Amino acid sequence: MRLFLLFVILCGFYNVAYGKVSLHIDMKLKALNKPALKTIKSEDGDIIDCIDIYKQHAFDHQALKNHKIQMKPSVEFGTKKTTTKKNGSSEPITSQIWSKSGNCPIGTIPEAVLIALGYNFVGAQSDINVWNPPRVQASDYSSSQIWLLAGLSADFESIEAGWVVNPSVFGDSRTRLFTYWTKDSYTKTGCINLLCAGFVQTSTKFALGAAVEPVSSTSRDQYSITVTMFLDPNTGNWWLTCADNVMGYWPGKLFSYLQHSATAVQWGGEVYSPNVFKKPHTITSMGSGQWASYLWAEASFHTNIRIKDYSLQIKYPKYLSEYSDENDCYSTKLHRKTYMSEPHFYFGGPGKNRFCP
Repeated sequence: MRLFLLFVILCGFYNVAYGKVSLHIDMKLKALNKPALKTIKSEDGDIIDCIDIYKQHAFDHQALKNHKIQMKPSVEFGTKKTTTKKNGSSEPITSQIWSKSGNCPIGTIPEAVLIALGYNFVGAQSDINVWNPPRVQASDYSSSQIWLLAGLSADFESIEAGWVVNPSVFGDSRTRLFTYWTKDSYTKTGCINLLCAGFVQTSTKFALGAAVEPVSSTSRDQYSITVTMFLDPNTGNWWLTCADNVMGYWPGKLFSYLQHSATAVQWGGEVYSPNVFKKPHTITSMGSGQWASYLWAEASFHTNIRIKDYSLQIKYPKYLSEYSDENDCYSTKLHRKTYMSEPHFYFGGPGKNRFCP
């Protein structure tokens, strides 16, 4: 069962779905069969295999048998912002630890909700505050991410990206970069990262599934990673960039509803556990593990929240609303320090506590 804590731009309604985790293990075994042309051992213990870009798992998908790789988008999301580090702004993460030990050769790739109404979205982004949640049980996961969705409530399509702690997939409790997609509400299609056919990675510098460091700590430096997803109108592919690195894309052929636009954008956190909405509740925490009301340097956040619609203008969402499935376990707060300052969407919580037994 999945628990959402969301800041959403929404046109339509999406039910909670339950099939996301069950697909992971079989996909993981299939992905291990791809031969590596180079192996990099990272100083943090990760093993990065560089595989032939045309032999990555994406091309096992029937719809992509004759797909020609698009190495870069034909359009950009928009101009890059510049920030200075000060109280209220976080330090951007621009690289991963494994890249200190080498890069994948050219031709290979590393494998390793607020609510607004009335738009068709062709892009979204945010600076995602990076934490390592203090408690994530072995059968659970905890993420901070962006969702782009389209379709019907019982049959929606979604592309997702951000960071996750997922012991059952990665075998540890480290914070890792991830993507996800589905075209049938997590029922039979889609998976995390490159564990199944679908997402086409083009970057040789950033690895999906690799650890994201450094992470933020209470009352100390805050770190974030900029995640952007946008539609290339010339190809129908949905592109992903992380920390200004073009990661790759979801081919438009994977989808029906998402071929032209998304009808909902969500920012926030998610906890999956068999022990939500019942007692005893899971102790898995979300974000930093602190309540949203604790704000800067205590609670996890999204900021620099932007969308792009058919006007092709990058803009702050006009109509916003917050949502939490279990307010006594995890909370939300949209906060603006001053009228002119950039809003921060704070979210998270400890899971099981005296109000959430």
